[in-house]
Amino acid sequence: MSETFNKLKALLDEKGSLSAEDIEKMSTEHGAMTPQEVIDLESLKLKKSKEGRTEVTMEQYLEATKTLDTAAEDSEEYKKAEAIVTAFEAGG
Repeated sequence: MSETFNKLKALLDEKGSLSAEDIEKMSTEHGAMTPQEVIDLESLKLKKSKEGRTEVTMEQYLEATKTLDTAAEDSEEYKKAEAIVTAFEAGG
């Protein structure tokens, strides 16, 4: 792997994300990455962005929307269902 890839990977691990400016700066300073390195870096960025997200199934989402329709808004049941709906709609 190139120096640029290794430095960007380390930066991704440190910050949790990379901006286009980060990538451009490293590429200017240390040289361009190979096409495979670009693909690998994008894959790592995607994995990092999904870390910590709660996976919600369609069945859980549908059940939670029913709960939102029937439960009192200040109830614990409503708050849990709302969190499930929010996570699902955010792509989690």
